Order: sequence, then C-alpha cells, then structure tokens
Amino acid sequence: MGEDAVAHKNILHMLTPLPNISPFDVNMALDAGYDAVVPYTSVGLGNVAGLVQDAIFSRPPSRGARTGVFIGGKDAILALDMLEAAKNAQTPPFGVSLFADPAGSFTTAAAMMASVEKMLKTRHGRGLKELSLLVFGATGVVGFSAAVIAALEGARATLVGYDGLERVKNSAAQIQARFGVEVQVADGSSDDKKSALVKEAQAIVCAGRAGVRVLTSAQIAAATDLLVAADANAVPPSGIEGLDPFAMGAPIGASSALGIGPLALGDTKYKTESGLFQRMIAATKVVCFDFRDAFALAREFHA
Repeated sequence: MGEDAVAHKNILHMLTPLPNISPFDVNMALDAGYDAVVPYTSVGLGNVAGLVQDAIFSRPPSRGARTGVFIGGKDAILALDMLEAAKNAQTPPFGVSLFADPAGSFTTAAAMMASVEKMLKTRHGRGLKELSLLVFGATGVVGFSAAVIAALEGARATLVGYDGLERVKNSAAQIQARFGVEVQVADGSSDDKKSALVKEAQAIVCAGRAGVRVLTSAQIAAATDLLVAADANAVPPSGIEGLDPFAMGAPIGASSALGIGPLALGDTKYKTESGLFQRMIAATKVVCFDFRDAFALAREFHA
C-alpha cells in the first residue's frame, strides 16, 4: 500500500512541567479533531528538545504538520522558554507544529483583551492604545499574559499587587526584559488603595484567584472614568461585585461601566483554544502558536 493510501493520524504530544496534564486541554484537543493525545508529565526545560526530536524523526517531513506538540503548565515564562526550546529542536525539513497555552492563560487572556477591545470600539469608538488599564491578579498566568497583550497594543497597563509591590515589580521586570514593553506597578493591598486606583482607571481586567472578591460594587460605582471591566473568575463570589457572569457589555450595577463576565469570556476562550488546535490539524506546513496568535484569533471572533 502506497503512502498516499494511508490515513495518517493527527497526533498531539502534550508536555507539562506539572505532575498532571490538564484534562481541560486533553478534552479540547480531542474535540477539536486530534486522533490521539499523549501526555508527558514532569517535563523539565532540558527534556523538551529530546522529546521533540524523538517525535519529528518518526515521520517523513511531508507529515510533520500531522504531529503537534502542546506545552502546558502554570508558568507563562517557562512555557515560552519550552516553546523556544521546541522551536530550536526542529531540524528542517523535519519539524512539528507547536502550541503553548499554560493553564489556558494565553487563550483566556487573549479572549479577555479581545473582548475589552470590542467593547471599547463598538461603544466608545476607541481601541487599546493609550488606555489606562488596571490588571488585578497580575502575577498569575492570565493576568500576566493579559498585561503583556495590552502593553504590546499600546495600553498603559498597571500591575496591581494584592500583597504589595515586590511580586508585581518582578513581573514588570520580566515583561520589560522579555517583550520590550513597560508596565507600571501599584500597591493594591488595601481597599482604600484599590479604590484610589480604580477611580483613575479607564479599564479593569480582574484575573484573581477563583472565589475571591477583588472589587466591590461601591468601588466600581465610584470610578467615574471607568469604561469597561472584565472578570475571569467564574467561581462565586465573583471577582467584581455586581458583574453578571454572562455579561457582554451590560452596565455593572449602578455604574455606567460596561461589564464582561467570565462565562462570556469563556465562550471566546473556548473558541480560541479550539480554533488554534483546528488550525494545527488543518495546516499543510508546521505552525507555531503562542499568546500573540491567540489574541489575533480571538479578535477575529469579535470582528
């Protein structure tokens, strides 16, 4: 039987530095159309090249795009380092397609910022450039990734530290060193400090821990310059009080600020992650996706 007559499988190798791969990502990949998904756990940065080269040489170059490598975990910088290691392990014409989305952060942050941008454009006739943006939960993977996307689009992003400035300063330094953009930092360790920050903001993205209230309805109502606020927390209580989880542009309580709820964000996030998997499967040449590609696709869903 000739090679053309063989039904070649789409195989995805999923790498994570954690003890377990995310069941969410496994389901997403299989539902997107992969024939087989194989997890590799407790993978260190130094293991990536060997695993990638083991995969690329098992198939002829013409079938390189039928093999994918997904990089998970819960650390955005480590995931990007692993992605770079995977790129460098390719040996043209042998190669595989690559996609990094640690803890779903790249696709979630992309959905968040694309949704914020959509509300700004349709309701206020402006985009992200020069937007005064507060990022709560900024040291987590979603908040960190959202801040990077916003800063690369020209927003004036501020990382708000719930426990002071030290950790957000470290995150800001990583963003400057890695992506060449500056973000500001602010102390949000008390309600009074958060209230003062919110009063000066045009937009807020809240990516705090699940089930933790970050901002009250009174703080939002007092923010007279606030145009839009998005919350990624779908576990009660919400990160932003008074924000309907299904909201996509509805005012938050008595405020004029437009709200974007976690379940509305989740729909775009789902489409974005699934869409990138589908693009990997459909590709005739190897591709490589990170948060920038996720943002570009999420924007298409809001076009």
